[in-house]
Amino acid sequence: MEIWINPDCSKCRSALSVLDAEKADYTVRRYLDDPPGEQELREVLARLGLEPWDITRTGEPVAAELGLAGWPRTAEGRDRWIAALAAHPVLIQRPIITADDGRAVVGRSEDAVRSVLPPG
Repeated sequence: MEIWINPDCSKCRSALSVLDAEKADYTVRRYLDDPPGEQELREVLARLGLEPWDITRTGEPVAAELGLAGWPRTAEGRDRWIAALAAHPVLIQRPIITADDGRAVVGRSEDAVRSVLPPG
């Protein structure tokens, strides 16, 4: 599994602690240094079952600069949101965990992180 983190984020550190406690096999991706492209974001969103605005950190200064609050949350506006996330990865909610079996989760709680652990 892979976990997208910002090392300065307390939720990311908590998720890593859960994975370590469960002896999970995972790869860390510092997504601000190694940002996902638009296609990868589409794939992860499909796995999450979410829309791009669902994983957007709208409180970030760049969100205000872009005027995201006024962007339509529609199928027609979807590509614009994905392009913004790819261009400004700081807008991506974290941590995102993608499991080898295809499941994915925004791991902001211990239960969410545990939900993608292999049965064991």
